[in-house]
Amino acid sequence: MKLQKGTEPSAALHGKWYDDACGTAFGLEVLGERWSMLVVRELMLGSRRFSDLRASLPGISAKVLTERLEGLERAGVLVRRQLPPPGKVQVYELTEWGLLAEPAIQELGRWAARSPRHDPTLPLSPVSLMLSLRTMVDREKAAAVQMNVGFEIGDDHFLAEIGGGNIEVRRAPTTGAELRFRAPAAPLLAGLIYGKVPADALPWLEIEGGEELRGRFLDIFQLPPKVGS
Repeated sequence: MKLQKGTEPSAALHGKWYDDACGTAFGLEVLGERWSMLVVRELMLGSRRFSDLRASLPGISAKVLTERLEGLERAGVLVRRQLPPPGKVQVYELTEWGLLAEPAIQELGRWAARSPRHDPTLPLSPVSLMLSLRTMVDREKAAAVQMNVGFEIGDDHFLAEIGGGNIEVRRAPTTGAELRFRAPAAPLLAGLIYGKVPADALPWLEIEGGEELRGRFLDIFQLPPKVGS
């Protein structure tokens, strides 16, 4: 017997496409519209302004971004809030439930990277690169590494703390980091980390820190092997 549908917003949302009680179906109804998951990805490391999101997702129009933000807010994935003076600007940030989407995004990325059709040379946002570090880290190798690594990518600054086989990344000043990378765009760093392109072949990339430290850091990241053809 089919359960009677309620009138609450969550009930109206769940079933809008598939009329299926499966959690996977509900997840797709929340994040399956074009750009929705990438908007969530860009908010994983903290609140962003509308203009920040557009800059990180250059292929999205202002109209579509507005629609996706409104839809994700209705679904309870994100909230809008006003920063106090002197900033006094509106920002978007993930709710506690929204933040729990990261493992799903990581697993989808890890699965997709195993396809021979995945093209790692396409444009990449700074947040996407930082999240990839948490996705592609070899935890067994990382267990022997303990360091703080700073990343300055354009105007975005991040600090990665590696220890105990885990890696935590947050928006923070890079002052005091043992190893620091500075690049105008994320693909340069991706080429170094995943493409194993020599640092001296990347003229716009600046690195502060010893070569031995850099080698230990780069050794704990690797794209998964391809499957199929």
